[in-house]
Amino acid sequence: MGAIMTRVEGVDKGNVVIYTLSTCGWCRKTKNLLRELGIGYSFVDVDLLQGPAREQVMGEMQKWNPRGSFPTIIINNRESILGFDEEKIREALGS
Repeated sequence: MGAIMTRVEGVDKGNVVIYTLSTCGWCRKTKNLLRELGIGYSFVDVDLLQGPAREQVMGEMQKWNPRGSFPTIIINNRESILGFDEEKIREALGS
């Protein structure tokens, strides 16, 4: 799945992955917050995928978020944050 993800360089706070939609304002806010904090992360705009790639990514995401809502943030494969929650994001990433 790595090839599907886009990497944004920054401070290493572990494996931070965001499932987003290209048209989602809350997803944009989440990416902007991480950039402001200087934290490195990977993301995938699920709505820009098609066919098996989209199905695979949605399957991965739904393990963490059965509702399939966006953004879904996964931190170190241990913790998930659903939606834009600045306080939770800052707390989880120690920023």
